[in-house]
Amino acid sequence: MSDVSALVASLTREVPDFPDPGIQFKDLTPLLADAHGLNAVTDALAASADGADLVAGLDARGFLLGAAVATRLGTGVLAVRKGGKLPPPVHSVSYQLEYGTATLEIPADGIDIAGRNVVIIDDVLATGGTLAAAARLLRAGGATVTRAAVVLELTALGGRNAVAPLPVDSLHTV
Repeated sequence: MSDVSALVASLTREVPDFPDPGIQFKDLTPLLADAHGLNAVTDALAASADGADLVAGLDARGFLLGAAVATRLGTGVLAVRKGGKLPPPVHSVSYQLEYGTATLEIPADGIDIAGRNVVIIDDVLATGGTLAAAARLLRAGGATVTRAAVVLELTALGGRNAVAPLPVDSLHTV
């Protein structure tokens, strides 16, 4: 296990039965609140994002990580928001969740992503639905999505398959 992986493991809090019975929620809040942990994770995610000229952070913890990575890389950051959070006009994509649908949005005005090399940053890769939808949304705007990088991957949920063939780097897997 790498040093960053061990650090992520040591600073991740497990919350049983949240948000539903039987779910073991992985809370990265202690990792983000720890200066050494945040810096180590930011450096590792930035190494995965080499060559990107724009970082897309997914709502909501991906915003924090994406902004930190963009700062390290000297790029801008684009917040990929949950539906209804941005003023119009927006580009949007809807996708299936386990129980229903969700929508992601980016601004349609003021930000030109066409031709940009974008890396997607998020906290956790679970089923992959949100990450796959974000990649579709960015590609629809003309961006080249080069890869995704996450702090934690829940391998049993098969998220990597949902986003294939997009390369995904994960700092820690469980």
